[in-house]
Amino acid sequence: MKLGLVTYNLAKNWDLKTIMKYCSEAKFEAVELRTGHAHGVEPTLSKEERRRVRELFESFTVKLLSFGTTCEYHSPDPNEVRRNIDLTKRFIELAADTGALGVKVRPNRLMEDYGIPREKTIRQIGIALRECGEYADDHGVEVWLEVHGKGTCDLNVIKSIMEVTDHDSVGVCWNSNPTDVIRGSIKETFSLVKRWIKSVHIHELYDESYPYRELFSLLKAMGYKRYCLAEIPESKEPLRLMKYYRALWLELTR
Repeated sequence: MKLGLVTYNLAKNWDLKTIMKYCSEAKFEAVELRTGHAHGVEPTLSKEERRRVRELFESFTVKLLSFGTTCEYHSPDPNEVRRNIDLTKRFIELAADTGALGVKVRPNRLMEDYGIPREKTIRQIGIALRECGEYADDHGVEVWLEVHGKGTCDLNVIKSIMEVTDHDSVGVCWNSNPTDVIRGSIKETFSLVKRWIKSVHIHELYDESYPYRELFSLLKAMGYKRYCLAEIPESKEPLRLMKYYRALWLELTR
């Protein structure tokens, strides 16, 4: 396993060179760029601008791993779902052009409080993801469904969505949520989705309410050799924080 960074929120105001400078100095090996942040790597970039982004990352040791989008597919409005699917495809193209491996998307909620059965929303999300997965496969990219949202952060719901999706280019982004934990352990919930895990978000490693050492042990046991991406708040001393964070990560993963 390797350590990387989600630019939400620590790096939201950094340009690309600052991101790579700090990640290199702190020995973070990859980055997930969150959409809408100051670094500005978005689907609106021209082919030439995309080429320059790719070359910039290739000149550093830091990998452009993925794009953290807010694309979601739960809306009862078919036009809104279609808009989000099409936007996901634009990010897939961006990932292919810039050398990124994945596009992170999310479920944001179930709609039971609007009178829509959960099974209908689960199926709708899964079908949308399958279309995105087919498009991603054509571009040599993956789509990662973040464990996120009201009701949809339940790992049983994520499992059901992935079963509907049923596409090798779509995986799960484990998000280290408090709702993962049952009686101090994540073993039960982890087992529900472990065969689909392609990316991992981690948060405050000092938080003893979340069993990070157990998470890292479970990831190693399944042969996970990808990235754990730190999603942490802003700091007035970001480089110092990142160096301490990596030291704690090394201890918890050894």
